[in-house]
Amino acid sequence: MPDPFYITTPIYYVNDVPHIGSVYTNVACDVMARFARLDGHEVKFLTGTDEHGQKVEKSAKDAGLSPQAFVDKISENFQSLIPLCKLSSDDFIRTTEERHIKGVLYLWNTLVEKGYIYLDSYKGWYSVRDEAFYGESEIKDGKAPTGAPVEWVEEPSYFFKLSAFQEKLLNYYENHPDFIGPVSRRNEVIQFVKSGLTDLSVSRTSFTWGIEVPNDPKHVIYVWLDALTNYLTALGYPEKTEDFKKFWPALHVVGKDILRFHTVYWPAFLMAADLPLPSRIFAHGFWTNEGQKMSKSLKNTIDPVALIETYGLDPVRYFLMREIPFGQDGNFSKAHLVGRLNGDLANDLGNLSQRVLSFIQKNAEGRIPSKGSLNQEDKDLMEMSSNLLSKIRPMILKDQELHRYIEEVWKVIAASNRYVDHQAPWALKKTDPERMETVLYVLCTALQKIGILLQPLLPDSSGKILDQLALPLDKRGFEDLETPLQTGVLLPPPSVIFPKFKEESV
Repeated sequence: MPDPFYITTPIYYVNDVPHIGSVYTNVACDVMARFARLDGHEVKFLTGTDEHGQKVEKSAKDAGLSPQAFVDKISENFQSLIPLCKLSSDDFIRTTEERHIKGVLYLWNTLVEKGYIYLDSYKGWYSVRDEAFYGESEIKDGKAPTGAPVEWVEEPSYFFKLSAFQEKLLNYYENHPDFIGPVSRRNEVIQFVKSGLTDLSVSRTSFTWGIEVPNDPKHVIYVWLDALTNYLTALGYPEKTEDFKKFWPALHVVGKDILRFHTVYWPAFLMAADLPLPSRIFAHGFWTNEGQKMSKSLKNTIDPVALIETYGLDPVRYFLMREIPFGQDGNFSKAHLVGRLNGDLANDLGNLSQRVLSFIQKNAEGRIPSKGSLNQEDKDLMEMSSNLLSKIRPMILKDQELHRYIEEVWKVIAASNRYVDHQAPWALKKTDPERMETVLYVLCTALQKIGILLQPLLPDSSGKILDQLALPLDKRGFEDLETPLQTGVLLPPPSVIFPKFKEESV
């Protein structure tokens, strides 16, 4: 039995509506969660919303709402992404929930008892937008490294002894080279930690929307100490529940902008509390829109609802995962999306399915054909499709190379299309009907494997392919990849999986 698999998105900050970045992370995690389930793992897939902090308090005030009413409203927008993107998530956590607050207070008290939190006062630069503290050396032209405005803050504060963990963290990174991915991000984190860690301010007194510090209600707990704990509280922490024992530690998938919080602060908090560290933290890149950085001021943010309504969910999922190597920055382009839809999906995969199944409907009594004896070309295609799972498993579950998973499946799709052209079953119908049946059987087998392996990425479309092969719902797991198709099974009339997208309908 494979190990349990726990995967998390970051919890999304509720000072604004969801955008394409939220969908990107969600879909990536969903692909991995679905893949792991099909591969026999017991899976927990967590997402949620981060609802405390100064930025939320200000946004609520601007909206004329109480902070709680404001976060209730905005959190619903993020929860609506689950059905919109057909996410297979198992839990949605909110940091205003009692189960979460209880866990944060327990972690705080643990850090106090172990001597890692002390009271002092903070003087320094703080970005409300990033909810982050920055050192003097990081401020350029009055702004944070992220470009966010900063303000000088002087207030009493509790501090976490982050400086005590510099060498421990560096040793951990060295002994666990796969802890941070991709490699470029790992190098960035190591460089930051080597430059020296100072103690971290972990409370604020200048606003009230947060979890009160135990025994000192003038302070609220710093939003990042609060937020990061969600990965534990969703498992029932501080109780050592069955879920906690089964699923922790997690694979965290985050945007590169919150890498430091997850790879420096979070491991240090866990070390201080004597808790196991995450299994891996993977930071993906950002999207530009038609070559421009996205921003509300430029009015070029991408509405995920409109995008999916226009192009369809599976094409959007495919484009986001295929267009750029996962972990790198990339550019969103409607022309590229339409190109992927009409080229990769409609021409390559859709056409393969349509031409094979339509030919069977017209020329093989609409039934799965007989196998017959295989020649070398048949065996080559069968072997190529049979080797897919072992090749792509580490790409997804170990290295998060989602783009490579897709490329490998598309190699089989391309080989199948070449095989159709070369074998020419339409000619064999007249000259060698028995051989025609074998060719069609080999192609159905390739479609079976392609359909099963694309379920994590294209849940609807792959389901349609498998429906058209009359494959029962309980025969679509990875353990069924090598189950031979039953000859003679009656197939339903085929239908188009990916209609071509016409430019004028944009």
